[in-house]
Amino acid sequence: MPAITRHFFSNILPRLARLRGVGISALMLLPHSGTVMAAAATKPPNVIIMFADQLRFQSCGFSDPRAITPNIDGLARQGMLFRNFVSTSPVCSAFRASLLTGKYASSTGVVVNEMRMNPNHDTFAHVLKAAGYRTDYIGKWHLWSHQAGGHAGADNNFVPPGPYRMGFDDFWAVYNFGHENYNYSYWMNTPEEIKGTVFKPVFDSNMAIDRIKQHAKTGDPFAMVVAYSPPHDPWAVKNCPPEWYAKFKNTGFPLPETWQDVPDPYMDRNTEKEPWLNMWKPKLPDMMRVYYAMTAGLDEQIGRVLTTLKESGLEDNTIVMFMSDHGEMFGAHGRVYKMTFYEESVRVPMIIRWPGQIPAGSVSDACMGTPDIMPTILGLCGKKIPAAVEGMDLTQIARGKPGPEPDFALLQGMGHTFQWQDGFEWRALRDKQYTYARYLKDGKELLFDNKNDPLQKRDLAGDPAHSEKLAELRRKMNQKMAAIHDEFKPCSWYRDHWIQDRVIMRAGPGDFKRELGETIEVDTNYGRIPKEPEQKKAKK
Repeated sequence: MPAITRHFFSNILPRLARLRGVGISALMLLPHSGTVMAAAATKPPNVIIMFADQLRFQSCGFSDPRAITPNIDGLARQGMLFRNFVSTSPVCSAFRASLLTGKYASSTGVVVNEMRMNPNHDTFAHVLKAAGYRTDYIGKWHLWSHQAGGHAGADNNFVPPGPYRMGFDDFWAVYNFGHENYNYSYWMNTPEEIKGTVFKPVFDSNMAIDRIKQHAKTGDPFAMVVAYSPPHDPWAVKNCPPEWYAKFKNTGFPLPETWQDVPDPYMDRNTEKEPWLNMWKPKLPDMMRVYYAMTAGLDEQIGRVLTTLKESGLEDNTIVMFMSDHGEMFGAHGRVYKMTFYEESVRVPMIIRWPGQIPAGSVSDACMGTPDIMPTILGLCGKKIPAAVEGMDLTQIARGKPGPEPDFALLQGMGHTFQWQDGFEWRALRDKQYTYARYLKDGKELLFDNKNDPLQKRDLAGDPAHSEKLAELRRKMNQKMAAIHDEFKPCSWYRDHWIQDRVIMRAGPGDFKRELGETIEVDTNYGRIPKEPEQKKAKK
């Protein structure tokens, strides 16, 4: 099968057309010519990356008619949808580190959540900043914490201006972690807390809109990341816009076909049978209503950003990327949350739009993963890719042309979501047809044919008819792991060999060293906020 087609595959194309009331002919747009092409050739493109938190591919409007995501669907019609894109390490912090650096979790050292990323990496922000870009970051960062928990206050949220901002030096409005959508805080250039009470994506988009307008006035090229919070849990009615929840209040959300009354024992949390049956099972349908309502509310705010981009005259020379950091299981295969190789967890939306440069209404089946995002951004911008990058530049694929693409995506489950607990480690390989996975603790292997069994109901690992395929994928995965220095160790091994006080000091390839800037010495106490003396507190 070719890596790209000008038409949407099978059921995706007609569903997108129905969602916006347009015919197929409107989706088969040829690239613009003339002034747009000439302008793009003479002026560096802007870059806007917007990503959701925990939004799976299966819950977007182009995949599920229950979803209300006209702006995300519109981006897919106007650009390229990478239908096989996967979150290489499907958990918040690992995704963000790979997005910035183009490296796997085994090379960033971000193996669990609540870690402080080592600053000695070259990110796409560093490269673009050196080329004269303004660089902005808005929203969830999740690469600064030095403890599990302690999410409130400046100590785990305020990132001082400097190297730990990883090249985002022009505008910074960030929190490390938090998913209360109506009571939250941000930090900018001081430890002073900035409170917000409107639906959090409104707050994010307001800042993004202001920055777009400023960039339009100055004319400087810019790269902006907007890291939204929804539809991450908690999935409580009070945590989503009431007007959007009302639209889903009577929508049916049955349990998934692969639901199991016994939770998966390989899951890192929620494996107790009683709460699984008495809490999760009855509450999942309404949790999904909230999830879909959050997503609809998020989509509305994405639309505001896109409208501002158009009204500011920047749309034609701006690369817009939309994606999610990982998906959500919602009971499938006896699991909730993420950090697993199943489709609901790893398969997330990935859309790239650039009018006149990326063919509108196109779909790629390239096996794109998180480390491929950074080099593709730089490739589209015509910038040199740092030597330490492990991902692949898919610029040619994005432009609708033949070009190199990965044979498969390597998936890494480095351990527990955020704790130093062993027994949850896995690795997997996903190509255009199969998912092969292996657990570390007992060597259990799984094999799924995603083309013929998209819900992954049947494990083929024990089927003699698939023994050769099993051996082939096992060999390919082992070779890829060796190539990137992934030793597939227990979670606590990384703590003992790479980490100091939850600050990352080294990773699989060894000590970190920057190519494009100064390599600095890492102080594990850097940036910590002094504790206020108890006697001073008492006087207040």
